[in-house]
Amino acid sequence: MDTVITAIRVIVSLGVVLGLLWFLQRRLTRGAKAKSSGSPVTIVAKQAISPKASVVVIDVEGMRLLLGVTEHAVSVLQSGEAPQKPASAEVFADSLTKAANGQPATARSAGLLTDFGLGGKTGRGALAGSILSPDTWKQMASAFRQGR
Repeated sequence: MDTVITAIRVIVSLGVVLGLLWFLQRRLTRGAKAKSSGSPVTIVAKQAISPKASVVVIDVEGMRLLLGVTEHAVSVLQSGEAPQKPASAEVFADSLTKAANGQPATARSAGLLTDFGLGGKTGRGALAGSILSPDTWKQMASAFRQGR
């Protein structure tokens, strides 16, 4: 009987500790999300150059900055105007659907497809862009030849 009571006390105690951890985790992450949403600095991309150096692209109040970040310093490598916000996901999805069906894309959707590396000739048939297309295999072979 004593072991049953001890086991119940251990399970209840573990439940209280896990519930407290869950509550604290939700409380802390909610605060971090609220603080980050109003941040004027947006990290666009980051690429490591070496273990202690990297290149970072950030947007700050309409300006795009290319920063060189090392262990001891941060240097502005290049600056310019930040590009406009990307189009919505619906426009991009519509562009992909039109391209898959061989329909001509609108000017805006054609630009999106080109930006994402999916543009090019439209209306080449039902297999255009798929793994079954001979053009896809030719492009792959060409890429391998250029890489060697």
